[in-house]
Amino acid sequence: MTPNTKALNKAHSLRATKPFDDMSLTGHVRATLKLGLPLMGAHLASMAIGVTDTVMIGWLGATELAAAVLATQLYFFLWIVGAGISFAVIPLASSALGAGNERGVRRSVRMGLWLITLYAAVAMIPLWLTTDILTALGQNPEVIILSGQYMSVAIWAFYPALLIVGLRAFLMPLECASFIFWSTVAGAFLNGIFNYIFIFGNFGAPRLGVVGAAFATLGANLFLLAIMIGYILIRKHTRTFDIFTRIWRPDWEAFFEILRLGWPISAGLLAESGLFLAAAIMMGWLGTVALAAHGIATQLLAVAFMVPLGLANAVTVRVGVAFGRADRLALGRAGYAALGVVTCMSICIALLYIVVPEGLISLFLDMDNASSVEVLYYAVPLLIIASIFHLFDGLQVVALGVLRGLKDTRVPMYIAVFSYWLVGVPIAYLLGFTFNLGGAGIWTGLAVGLVVAAGALLYRFMRRSQLSLLPD
Repeated sequence: MTPNTKALNKAHSLRATKPFDDMSLTGHVRATLKLGLPLMGAHLASMAIGVTDTVMIGWLGATELAAAVLATQLYFFLWIVGAGISFAVIPLASSALGAGNERGVRRSVRMGLWLITLYAAVAMIPLWLTTDILTALGQNPEVIILSGQYMSVAIWAFYPALLIVGLRAFLMPLECASFIFWSTVAGAFLNGIFNYIFIFGNFGAPRLGVVGAAFATLGANLFLLAIMIGYILIRKHTRTFDIFTRIWRPDWEAFFEILRLGWPISAGLLAESGLFLAAAIMMGWLGTVALAAHGIATQLLAVAFMVPLGLANAVTVRVGVAFGRADRLALGRAGYAALGVVTCMSICIALLYIVVPEGLISLFLDMDNASSVEVLYYAVPLLIIASIFHLFDGLQVVALGVLRGLKDTRVPMYIAVFSYWLVGVPIAYLLGFTFNLGGAGIWTGLAVGLVVAAGALLYRFMRRSQLSLLPD
């Protein structure tokens, strides 16, 4: 046994690297759920921050909701690119853990934080220019003003939000999913309290409207980052990796390895989030009601997306560990187990969209508001379309998780760009405006892009041996 392996055993962090080459497919399903369910819960709790913002801002009116939709779409569009860097850390740390290489875990996490810091410094520039960007995109002037006010505060949450996902990439392979879940729940709860206080001016606070939601998001992210750093420094099984010790020292080999894997992930995420941002812009051309309806439907879709995203993170860890151990059988079974689970869960969620769309949408609206009925009826068809493509959205993100575990990121990026921008966006525009189908046509374009992406990624996973993606 090597010194590194002894250190890992001492830190109780080899739980994720227990031998599973003889585990049945059912065993892989259970193992995936054991890791994936807390991660799903954590993603759902994280998404609750955005949902709470949308619900409470929706009570202010359609104009305020439309402004928040545009601002948060731009924010998310840039944030997800930085998150792609942390997604590159997960397979590298998992593979190093599977090989018993403590130093490799530390190197990948440190340089991942370096890259996040550098990216955040650049990405905050367009966030400062939110009003100019929205003006150039032809949005409603009243909506632009409110969006700019929201972003003037929310921008300061950008860096801590990215650091949070960077630290999660370290904690996931160590199976600290329960902590990730409960800490995120605490952050979401705090955000809800702050929203109630600052949006509506309760408990003697000033009534800040949409800006109050931005303050709530900032406070929740700072709180979550603080307790995450504290956990890593206090807990023995995380402290032993010393990820913050001499963090200022560069490790250029690890830096460029993360960059090599991370930039295609970021580009792929940029292509997908850009698809939804383009849809939001096109919906804005249709009017405030259409944009508000789009915001509610995408928020519901985003909540449901946290389920397959949690599974994708879990399968990246499990495939990455198997890759580090050169265990081809376990690698394949882990992938198929996650794909089977996400199929079952996505069907259940899609049925919920079909059966009670009005009930779900009305949660985001004050039905005493005159504009709420219009928004409700506009959003129902969008949610029905979402029920159709949610299954394919789940399959594509889990297939991406498997391929990331194999350190395969370049071709999936090309697939994303082709599927979303050469297929999805043109079809959305044609159906929405050339064929005058409006919002339903735009969302059909989203669906087609996701179906194409899911098919191509699944094909690549199933051909992993022929494409030389497996470890030697």
